[in-house]
Amino acid sequence: MLALLLTARWVEPSPKGHGSHTQLLLQPCLWAAYFNKPCPTCGMTTAFAYAARGNLLQSFLTQPFGMVLAVSSAAIFWIALFVTVTGSTLARAMSGWVGSRALWLMLAGLLAGWAWKLATWTGY
Repeated sequence: MLALLLTARWVEPSPKGHGSHTQLLLQPCLWAAYFNKPCPTCGMTTAFAYAARGNLLQSFLTQPFGMVLAVSSAAIFWIALFVTVTGSTLARAMSGWVGSRALWLMLAGLLAGWAWKLATWTGY
């Protein structure tokens, strides 16, 4: 999680709200290029980059589910560090949270974030 967040901090967020992933030497999104519509994960890297800088409002406006994932990643990092250092059983207690309900909530979050990107899309 720390590597993910440090990478997000290194990436410069795109003012367009998408395309920041190309700084990681990934290809531009073919979905957006072909259809001029955002893909389901459009804006995630940019949202992570804003969140890693502490700009949660811009992260949310860019891709709401991306902001939720970025904040969740940070929380997981700190919880894991706490468990590692203290030997706490907190992680065992939280393991019950992962199940089919959590997966359905994540799918709903992904679809809601995609709907937001579709509604706010300004073009490729």
